[in-house]
Amino acid sequence: MKKTENFNQKEKFNIISGLEQFKPAIMKSIEKLNSEKIVSRIWDMDYTVWKNSPDEITNRLGWLQSPESTIEVLSEINHFVDQVRAEGFTHALLLGMGGSSLAPEVFRKTFGVKEGYLDLAVLDSTDPGAVLKQEQAIDITKTLFMVSTKSGGTVETISFMKYFYNRASEIIGKEKVGKHFIAITDPASGLESLAKTLDFRKIFLNDPNIGGRYSALSLFGMVPAALIGVDIKQILSYAISMVEECKQPDAEKNPGVWLGAILGELAKSAKEKVTFIISPELKYLGAWLEQLIAESTGKEGVGILPIDGEELLSPEFYSNDRLFVSIQYDQLSKQMTNIRKLKEMNYPILEIKIQDLYEIGAELFRWEFATVIASHILGINPFDQPNVESAKVLARKMVTDYQVKGVLPQVKYNFESDALKILADIDSGSVKECINSFIANKNKIEEQTVKKAYIAIQAYLAPSEEVDELLHLIRTEIQKQWKIATTVGYGPRFLHSTGQLHKGDSGNGMFIQIIGKSKSDLEIPDDAGSNESSISFGTLILAQAFGDRQALSDGSRKVMLIDIGLDHKKGLTTILNNI
Repeated sequence: MKKTENFNQKEKFNIISGLEQFKPAIMKSIEKLNSEKIVSRIWDMDYTVWKNSPDEITNRLGWLQSPESTIEVLSEINHFVDQVRAEGFTHALLLGMGGSSLAPEVFRKTFGVKEGYLDLAVLDSTDPGAVLKQEQAIDITKTLFMVSTKSGGTVETISFMKYFYNRASEIIGKEKVGKHFIAITDPASGLESLAKTLDFRKIFLNDPNIGGRYSALSLFGMVPAALIGVDIKQILSYAISMVEECKQPDAEKNPGVWLGAILGELAKSAKEKVTFIISPELKYLGAWLEQLIAESTGKEGVGILPIDGEELLSPEFYSNDRLFVSIQYDQLSKQMTNIRKLKEMNYPILEIKIQDLYEIGAELFRWEFATVIASHILGINPFDQPNVESAKVLARKMVTDYQVKGVLPQVKYNFESDALKILADIDSGSVKECINSFIANKNKIEEQTVKKAYIAIQAYLAPSEEVDELLHLIRTEIQKQWKIATTVGYGPRFLHSTGQLHKGDSGNGMFIQIIGKSKSDLEIPDDAGSNESSISFGTLILAQAFGDRQALSDGSRKVMLIDIGLDHKKGLTTILNNI
């Protein structure tokens, strides 16, 4: 079969359009991948595919076998699920961040809860309002708490665990509380030791050679999925089928390689903003893809920026820096109408059609494999996260200083109104001037550079439908006015996903950081079972926001800090009305 025919093979994608001008580069990349035997070398776990040093590569390739490995412990998982159901548990609360929480959230919101199984919620926000909301939504006497962290020491996860362990102890009693907790972690982690000390009912030990963002098809994703009644054998079966396709040494016949080659080559051609258009039934897959791509590729001055949840607008609202990826479960008239318009304007578009929701297992693996191929093309290690630690270090220092001095660093705002306060490198006399001057950055960035930039809205607020809607309206208005790519992330959740790209890419990001106050605060116990506390969730989330702001500023990123106080609706509406 000729290469021109291969370029649109049905088994790779249902439809590829607008890629003709990039076809020579993509085909050359495919040929190079073949000549260098990249696929075979990946399956042989050859670290030199990415770097000359094995550091943070040889111990991160276990995901290649995770579908088959998880199938092998299926009976153990199912026995555990049957046991907790028989004991009357009705709810599960997963305490985790990033790779430990995103895949379970995708499964819960995609498949729902099967009758008779546990209703799963995910807590990945240190905002005290978010913590309290989860507590008020459950009956602790019938809730199973899943403490999920690879390292066993993630500050947010362990803080959640200590808080709910104490609350459960008060209600259930210290003798029985351990039966309401399980751990999913790596062998010999701090959490494994702590779980044994606190007599957790079950400790699931995952393959330590799997990084968090590649762990969806391991115990980190499959145990929570099983608890809500998902047929994880079917998910894993689809995944295993994709594993076999991605073992195909001929790159021209390998769906993961094709996707990776397109992502990598278009990123090199300044089409690095991968914009997802996803059917409602699968839309929560976007947040998982966001972490996978951003944290894997955003480093060493390069990066592929995943755009999830943006309003799908007509072509005149986009700059020429996009690759669109449509993942369709059905035919939605509005989506398909605008997709047709984008095609007419020759925007590059990949369309993937899914007929069975359980095919999500295959897509999870295909995107993992594609991401490591794209990373090879970009010359980076997809398994490390060299810039993530910077914000954590600064946040920890602020927490330590707080515990000594009793106060966080004081912010000197350069603009204040009745609804909000603003700190940014600008000199303006109104909210509108502040926001528009920041985005335009007229004195520092030429117009053509602005079009290559992106706006990241970082909301250190309690997630809610109302806040979601206002943040969406804000990003849409920015997109319409500036034809600029936008992302939205809740803090500190995004620190474990897009945060790496924010600090590791080429520096075109502009960051609108939004903080506020909660109506009430919650103390974090110093130790599980102890009533002593030296910090609250409200203080922790502010320290994380300030630490991230400092890390971005230290990296010469442009940051606007907006404090909307206690009335979040008023503050966000004020921002929206002044764009």
